[in-house]
Amino acid sequence: MPLPICCLNGAYLPLSEARVSPLDRAFLFGDAVYEVVPVYAARPFRLREHLERLDRSLAGIRMAAPLSHPDWARLCQELITRNSAHDAYLYLQVTRGAEFGRNHAWPENLTPTLFGYITALEPLSPLIVEKGVAAITAPDTRWARRDIKSTALLANILLKKISADAGAFETILLENGELTEGSSTTVHVIKEGIVQTPPNGHHILPGTTRDVVTDLAAGLNLPCRSARIAEANLRDADEIWLAFSTRGILPVTTLDGAAVGTGKPGPWFKRISGAFHDYTKALAGTPAL
Repeated sequence: MPLPICCLNGAYLPLSEARVSPLDRAFLFGDAVYEVVPVYAARPFRLREHLERLDRSLAGIRMAAPLSHPDWARLCQELITRNSAHDAYLYLQVTRGAEFGRNHAWPENLTPTLFGYITALEPLSPLIVEKGVAAITAPDTRWARRDIKSTALLANILLKKISADAGAFETILLENGELTEGSSTTVHVIKEGIVQTPPNGHHILPGTTRDVVTDLAAGLNLPCRSARIAEANLRDADEIWLAFSTRGILPVTTLDGAAVGTGKPGPWFKRISGAFHDYTKALAGTPAL
């Protein structure tokens, strides 16, 4: 559940009372970008990397960064403190702002709308970690600039609903016979002791949690490779992992109804999951930037 205090254009107020103009371009066009930052032990996780990605998204839609990283860090910490948050995630959104009217080509010098709120993280069910999750595949129907973390998420929402309707956790997306990513996750394919993810580019969102996996895998002597992944290699994987900000890393144990590997979380997942848990604990009390 969302926690009660949000930040809207620099003011801290009850989330239930926050209001923006219906002429805001985020409402009319989805003309906005966002970030989701995990919080462990009241500390934003990988804040610098999330803010760097926010800056890249803003540059991708031709907006200047409205706040410096230290200013964003103060805003995040204020939300954590005012909400007494411990394990949670922060949602940060920047819109191009509102004009008096509706024009596809935006006027210059609009005042951006800045919004942030925080949601408590519910503990994962032990069954999810023990048994893994189901995923299905579908054609990737999203736009061509998936590296921009845009609020225009209708295609992602429709793709996510496909898995929900099928009783699965995630929809893994395929384009021209190759893996791109999940509807709201990065997908890792493990085969013969090598972790593979598709390379960065306009076709996928550069994943901050994916980079954590790469760093932790190095400490486990588990090689990582950025390379194009054919659908056949996805289906022949020994293990498949999903990485995302709100839940870290989860194992996929069935894909389109077929078992992945043994049909149970694999040995490498158990090691990377333990390493991730230890890493987040070790960061407690250290500076976020």
